[in-house]
Amino acid sequence: MHSSFSPFFVSSRNILPFLCLVFAHFLFPLNDAHPAPNSSRPNILFIAIDDLRPELGCYGNKDIHSPNLDKLAKQGRCFLRAYCQEAICSPSRASLLTGSRPDTIGVIENRAYFRDLNPQIVTLPQHFITHGYTAVYSGKIFHGRMTDEQHSWNHKPNRKGLTRPTTPGGNALPGNQRTYAENKDRMVTLYGESSSRGLIHGPAFEAAQVEDDGYVDGYNTSVAIQTLDELVQQDKPWFIALGFVRPHLPFHAPKKYFDLYDPEEIQLPTFSEPPQNGASMGLHASFELRTRHGIPKSGPLNDLLSRKLLHAYYACVSYVDAQIGRIITAIEKNRVRDNTIIVVWGDHGWHLGEYGIWGKATNYEIATRVPLIICTPSMSQKGTPTDSLVELIDIYPTLCDLIDIPLPNHLEGNSLAALLEKPNCHWDGVALTTHGYRNHAIRDGQFRYIRYADLSEELYDHTTDPYEFTNLANDETMIATKRRLAAFLPKNETPPKPISRKKNKRKKPNLLTD
Repeated sequence: MHSSFSPFFVSSRNILPFLCLVFAHFLFPLNDAHPAPNSSRPNILFIAIDDLRPELGCYGNKDIHSPNLDKLAKQGRCFLRAYCQEAICSPSRASLLTGSRPDTIGVIENRAYFRDLNPQIVTLPQHFITHGYTAVYSGKIFHGRMTDEQHSWNHKPNRKGLTRPTTPGGNALPGNQRTYAENKDRMVTLYGESSSRGLIHGPAFEAAQVEDDGYVDGYNTSVAIQTLDELVQQDKPWFIALGFVRPHLPFHAPKKYFDLYDPEEIQLPTFSEPPQNGASMGLHASFELRTRHGIPKSGPLNDLLSRKLLHAYYACVSYVDAQIGRIITAIEKNRVRDNTIIVVWGDHGWHLGEYGIWGKATNYEIATRVPLIICTPSMSQKGTPTDSLVELIDIYPTLCDLIDIPLPNHLEGNSLAALLEKPNCHWDGVALTTHGYRNHAIRDGQFRYIRYADLSEELYDHTTDPYEFTNLANDETMIATKRRLAAFLPKNETPPKPISRKKNKRKKPNLLTD
């Protein structure tokens, strides 16, 4: 007689209880509060971060507190050389979400709405909707009021029981709210209602003693978590987009994130002078910061103010990092992590005093290089970064490949699936970045070549000049290099298309706009 027990042996004495147990198992699955969707396709968590340059631990910055993003990088693939298509919000986001370059869709500045100019174009979430996904967003995904809700989203976020923070001008402190209101009244009196965009601002930074939901990014994360809790109970894959407005100006975050840093230990930029022999069109007057209350309207910022701004920017990065930790914890709690692709991207970089600039809107490395982390359930060589040169327009075809759905014909990027499988595989390519009409930068593995509308040029060799401080464009030995890189510039540029004044109809605003 066998002494071992066989789980498949059922005697005549226990057949009825056994059948009852089997029946109950199918009616009430054990340890499965949220049954997995019948679809084998994975879910997608799509995280956008505004104005985040690669200032994270996983990118080598040991002074930044970013434990959640660093952990995600160890679980996925960190792209060390990823570049946006334009270093301002609307063009960058419209390009990524349509998979087309700014010049192609005619969006090279913030006021143009890609849908007015390209009525039939299919966006990334829209494409996934057509292939059976529930798509929903919380926070800033598209820019400002151009949310494309009619086409790109088919589910409303779950805000039940949540109270959106009251933060006029983004301010949580009453004193800063009053300052904002006073500035608004004064500017409207002087210049009319047209001044309500771009000219009216409160202080550049704020550290309020509030909980995470006291600012909009914490609130939007709570909305995303509640929506996730709802969607995991449905028999359908989901595409949840969570967009953060920080570390965009104003640099507002709960005080506890400021407390993570010692202001005295914050390092000022290693260089604050413009590039040697650089083109005049490459620089700007830090207009985005200069309009903030308490910021000098001209001239260099003193060290004390610069350090305060850096401190506030870092605090915002840590605040966003904590919110990303919250949503990932929620995914794990709902036991869908093993069936979820996570994509984290920044829309462009940001000058923190380098070249004397505070802001984005340049074609330099600092403004165009962005963080990009992709984590898939079946990824090999997890935690191994890649230094292959990629672009944000590559995200659209990549997700299509990972989900195994067809690629729309209008896509201009390349799938990164091969790099997700093998981070060190052979990879050729350049990054093309635009800033306005006929201002372009080409980045390859060694050089950055910039040509402006007035035909002035800049060329930087990253092997010897990673900070792009010495312009080599006038060096006769670089003629062949310039010619080679110039071949990647757009061939048939057309002037910007007229800006539509039509409003993007929507029921209620659900994000704090810039």
